[in-house]
Amino acid sequence: MNQALSPKSMSHGEAGLAVFFSATTLLCLIAAGKAVDTAFAFHATLGGAASLWAVFAIFNRYFDRPPSLPPQEINGRPNYNLGPIKFASAIAVFWGIAGFTVGLLIACQLAWPALNFDLQWTSFGRLRPLHTSAVVFAFGGNVLLATSFYVVQKTCRVRLAGDLAPWFVVLGYNFFILIAGTGYLLGVTQSKEYAEPEWYADLWLTIVWVTYLLVFLVTLIKRKEPHIYVANWFYLAFIITIAV
Repeated sequence: MNQALSPKSMSHGEAGLAVFFSATTLLCLIAAGKAVDTAFAFHATLGGAASLWAVFAIFNRYFDRPPSLPPQEINGRPNYNLGPIKFASAIAVFWGIAGFTVGLLIACQLAWPALNFDLQWTSFGRLRPLHTSAVVFAFGGNVLLATSFYVVQKTCRVRLAGDLAPWFVVLGYNFFILIAGTGYLLGVTQSKEYAEPEWYADLWLTIVWVTYLLVFLVTLIKRKEPHIYVANWFYLAFIITIAV
């Protein structure tokens, strides 16, 4: 006897993010149209394009997946969410190589000033913060995202909280890196050491970081391991300290 197929419906995460990114697409396009400088218009256009891609990616995922979301357990064992971890690990390697390469270039510029190429985008003053931020925030930040998501799952013996939230954290953080890095090259900064990104980049990072904190906390709350391993306390302290 044939069993009736369960109806497919969008999860709360899919529906919420689809609405959120639809709104940010419209907001970014309006901002790009009303921008008075090229750099802000470029970043607004980049934000609109990324948001539009996110909407299509969410709907594509919805139509391709089975009616049920990935199970929390398979045969009594946790079904760990390793996708965001693998992505963050791979992109950390990319940002590390990019950051070290820029560091080598600016070191050479000190000895051979001609390597500034008489271009504002490749001058030492703009490439130096790009180097430090790429190594500290892009490389180091992605390593911390990957390891924290891996450790909290393994030590709690549960799948990461949220369906798409971990992906939002990882991809959203790297979009912040992209906005910040291109901002350095375009001269769009607040001129504060290690806090150069402009206000709209900071606003986006705040949204991503609060989501990161919630994913980590909810994963701890639903843990099956009675004890909270000390590594998770250190990661939680790091997340809260950066937020403050």
